[in-house]
Amino acid sequence: ENASEHPIAQAIATAATDTTGPLPTPEDFANVPGLGVQGIVDGHAVLVGRPRLVADAGISLPPALSRALEEDEAHGRSAVVVAWDGEARGVFGVADAVKESSAAAVAELRALGLEPILLTGDNRAVAEAVAREVGIDTVHAEVLPEDKVGVIKRLQAEGRVVAMVGDGVNDAAALATASLGLAMGTGTDAAIEASDLTLVRGDLKVTADAIRLSRRTLATIRGNLFWAFGYNVAALPLAASGLLNPMIAGAAMAFSSVFVVTNSLRLRAFT
Repeated sequence: ENASEHPIAQAIATAATDTTGPLPTPEDFANVPGLGVQGIVDGHAVLVGRPRLVADAGISLPPALSRALEEDEAHGRSAVVVAWDGEARGVFGVADAVKESSAAAVAELRALGLEPILLTGDNRAVAEAVAREVGIDTVHAEVLPEDKVGVIKRLQAEGRVVAMVGDGVNDAAALATASLGLAMGTGTDAAIEASDLTLVRGDLKVTADAIRLSRRTLATIRGNLFWAFGYNVAALPLAASGLLNPMIAGAAMAFSSVFVVTNSLRLRAFT
């Protein structure tokens, strides 16, 4: 897990490092998109990830681990199974720690007229618990990276403009597919590369700020264009009829440029 960039993998690796000290470097490491990781650790073939990853390898869970997995999911925890040498050995229960600002961020997105949707590979019990806590009504859980792309394409086919916020490797394809991809600056390089916009802070509230700033910027651009075109259209007949002194016209043109620049500088006061 230490070789993976996934947040859950890093949480497990951090806990293991705190307990055992430095971790060994895996050989033949491979990331299985949406499912987990695999590699050779100290000569043992290791699988770590969702239960489906272990099941696809033909490894069944003994009764004790099956009960542990069911208990984790019943309590809203993400269950991560570890197996090596063809045998399931343990289950990690990982709980999402929702940031205090997330509920406020979702409320801000709603105030902007947007519909928040939770799109996650976590199991449904975990996803729905998080959604209730932050105030999201629509949940798509237990989805693979390609399923995230499918959900976004389906929304776009319905005529919706879709903004996707993500930070993981599994979000990269969805970020590239969305009408607007926003990556957290604290996320993986793959997510940042696939996005249209990178948010410097790893706080969901920055998403609402970015959208508000974008709307303000677009309104400013439209205002500048309206002034520039309107000014010139009104002045052209006066100039053609000889009623506009060239000195006055030059001064007015300079004033027009100053107005556009000054109007744009008002964006610096955005908060």
